[in-house]
Amino acid sequence: MPGTPLFEPPPPDAPVTITIKPSGPLLVRGPVVFLDNEGNEVTPPESKTPGVVKLCNCGFSKDRPWCDGSHKR
Repeated sequence: MPGTPLFEPPPPDAPVTITIKPSGPLLVRGPVVFLDNEGNEVTPPESKTPGVVKLCNCGFSKDRPWCDGSHKR
């Protein structure tokens, strides 16, 4: 259907979920706050999918803790 979004963000009262992708990133869905070691808020990079943050799970990302797709290579 034209104009229908491919992904509907979860409702604000939905629980935060973390999906472990085999050989891929950790997908964090839901309202979360990321903090550095000193307790300062860190803004994740903009996501192609609203409400989803991808965290590196392979250790090869040059932008850790964020996934940069290095697991594909």
